[in-house]
Amino acid sequence: MRKPLVAAFFALAIAGAGAAPAVAAPSGAPADTAGAQRARAASPTLQAVSFAGTVSLSNCSGSVVRFPASVDTDPALVLTNGHCLETGFPSPGQVITGQSSSRSFGLLNSAGTRVGTLRANQVVYSTMTDTDVTIYRTTTTYASIRSTYGINALTVQDTHPVAGTAITVASGYWKRLYNCNIDGFVYRLKEGDWTWKDSVRYTSACNTIGGTSGSPVIDQSTGKVVAVNNTGNEDGERCTVNNPCEVDQNGTVTVRQGINYAEETYQIPACFTTGNRLNLSASACTLPKP
Repeated sequence: MRKPLVAAFFALAIAGAGAAPAVAAPSGAPADTAGAQRARAASPTLQAVSFAGTVSLSNCSGSVVRFPASVDTDPALVLTNGHCLETGFPSPGQVITGQSSSRSFGLLNSAGTRVGTLRANQVVYSTMTDTDVTIYRTTTTYASIRSTYGINALTVQDTHPVAGTAITVASGYWKRLYNCNIDGFVYRLKEGDWTWKDSVRYTSACNTIGGTSGSPVIDQSTGKVVAVNNTGNEDGERCTVNNPCEVDQNGTVTVRQGINYAEETYQIPACFTTGNRLNLSASACTLPKP
């Protein structure tokens, strides 16, 4: 799980010594898959993604998000990982809703400069079952954030992402952008006691590190959030913490050392109604329930 643990701080120390971990795809990075390259070449509207709307947490990254049906007067929401929850990892099968929170978030502008602080008043939803997500409600609105800081929230796409899509993983914690493509999707991704469904697998250029947990995964052609960055296999181990493994529909296990993953977010908007209120009983809502 991509939290800023000892390994992450070690990586930063190495960076200061001149052997920096990759941020975006360096010129010497391994090539993307042929399919991803074709998809990228066929996308003339690709645009650079900035840090605008991302946030830094005490231990992770995140973003201010809205849904297609959100309005400017709604309370702004912050999206990060379930394993970034300040009260600790949710247990397998656990779903947290309506939990009080006073967590603060550093709001970044397009250049990655911290321009303000947002504060939560509630954990609207958090789980590490099937997905790895926490959604906070803040004490301010989208309109207020835009008026005060000139920053718009990122919109969460409500359709399934597509393999080959050019993406950016935008880390507010490290203020680094990782650019690559969606390599494919994983039927089941297992890490320690947790299992996630239909996860996003990146091409190798997105070599994220601890602290990038919760970063929005942004489609470069639309600017919308299609997933939330959450983990990667660090040591080549099989299905252990920080070493997730892929499990296909036949139960075959595959380990991809150095490859990183995210959890899809397209299913989240259907679970929210007017006023950005959570409604897990909505007919189209498929998120795990308490």
